[in-house]
Amino acid sequence: MSLGQNLQFLRKRDGITQEQLAETLEVSRQSVSKWESDTTYPEMDKLIHLSNLFHCSLDDLVQKDISSQYVEDKNHYDQFMNQFSKRITLGIGLILCGLTLMMFLNALVPRIYGFDMEELSTIVFFLFVIVAVALFIVAGLQMEHFGKKHPYIEDFYTEDEKEAFHKKLIVFVTSGVVLIIFGIILVTGCNAVIPQDHTIRTMTDMDSLTGSLFMMLVTIAVVLFAYAGTQESKYNINHYNLMHDHNSQTYKNDKKIGLICGCIMMTATMIFLACGFIWNLWKIAWVVYPVFGIACGIASIIINRNNEEE
Repeated sequence: MSLGQNLQFLRKRDGITQEQLAETLEVSRQSVSKWESDTTYPEMDKLIHLSNLFHCSLDDLVQKDISSQYVEDKNHYDQFMNQFSKRITLGIGLILCGLTLMMFLNALVPRIYGFDMEELSTIVFFLFVIVAVALFIVAGLQMEHFGKKHPYIEDFYTEDEKEAFHKKLIVFVTSGVVLIIFGIILVTGCNAVIPQDHTIRTMTDMDSLTGSLFMMLVTIAVVLFAYAGTQESKYNINHYNLMHDHNSQTYKNDKKIGLICGCIMMTATMIFLACGFIWNLWKIAWVVYPVFGIACGIASIIINRNNEEE
């Protein structure tokens, strides 16, 4: 297949018009038309731009039949998984945003305005949690329905597409880690630099304020981790297929992990509410969620290691 045929196939596959492609490459529409009809040939810099744009190698673009390598996403798996990823990430972000806002309210309002914000800030937090839980339920039910309807998906992602995402994954994870480290430095630096008699310390609860700032950075970092993780799982279609194969060990592992993590997080919620309503420890009771969340991660690792897919 010629370059022009490959270019026309890739452009139509991605729903791009000749005008849009020409604008992206900063050439005229007539130039794109001539390339597709094999009347003229793009310059090397344009070829490189095209290979990057369509996530394919120069060799494939110029010499091979790309259409024969392409597996169509007939079930709209990519679109569905992108929506699922956004809902899960948004839900996680809302819970952490609610927690961060609760900490800020408890740190600033009582000292500045004299109001006791413990109960009100807790209500605000639970409003965020309610919306997040609704998102999780919707995402979970939709995933279950999609999995039953499409238990097997043919892997249509190219190696170039997977490699392009892997580069983004590194950026997401690195940015999250840097934010957390910066948060630790910020908290330590504020406590070390700001004197005990400074106005800021008299107007606010300094420990709560720095903790809130740290939690805000952690929230951004976790959102990056969650989005990167759900997007990474999207490209692992083999795992998706195993998850919906009732005879596979992966399916059994996921069922077991879901049951155990559900019990763990239910226990965490009971402890959180007990600490708040019985002992009035709302300010520190939130710690149970990250602690028990880590426990879920450890349980998942142990189960998967002990029951590897044969």
